[in-house]
Amino acid sequence: MPITSLNNFGVPTDAGNQVLLMPKLKYRFRVTLLGFGVNAATELTKQVVDVSRPKVGFEEMPLDVYNSKVYLAGKYTFETLALNLRDDATGEVQKLVGQQVQKQFDFVEQASARSGIDYKFTTKIEVLDGGNENNAAGVNVLETQNMYGCFLTNVDYGDANYATNEAMQVALTIRFDNMVQWGAGEQGVGVGIGATVERTLGNTTTGATTAAGA
Repeated sequence: MPITSLNNFGVPTDAGNQVLLMPKLKYRFRVTLLGFGVNAATELTKQVVDVSRPKVGFEEMPLDVYNSKVYLAGKYTFETLALNLRDDATGEVQKLVGQQVQKQFDFVEQASARSGIDYKFTTKIEVLDGGNENNAAGVNVLETQNMYGCFLTNVDYGDANYATNEAMQVALTIRFDNMVQWGAGEQGVGVGIGATVERTLGNTTTGATTAAGA
């Protein structure tokens, strides 16, 4: 009886009680930068402190009509990502970040890249289930967010301070062009942004519906 009662921990709906699902945890993740610097591999992955998840916003298009206004969704904008790295004693973080900056603009020769493809990279943020490669079950990816057309808009090498016990960090600000989301075990199949969604073809701006409760 006590075990069965745990099914009551949820939100009651017309379809019955909805049992709570396990949430994704913030600290179970990994970040991989593909095409970053020169032969970046996973050196930066193991030095990640934290990363912001993507944010997308739409411009508003107001239509003035009679006594009111109607709003439509205009062009979208992806906000930049913030990625903080620990600055390691071997200098690998400094080297790889420096290589990426030099790919975007050669400060010594005062020469820029010929085209975007010469310096843009891909940022992959994966949400993990807490497993480990040494376990029989291995690591399972719950969600993947791939950001394409990435480049650095700002690099902050931080500071040095006698009064703290903190590790030095390098803060990166990343701008990207587009993204897709993949679900667990569905690599290459969009489940969020990038998913196949049937377009509804209509001729009105209001979005009025006859559904119950609308």
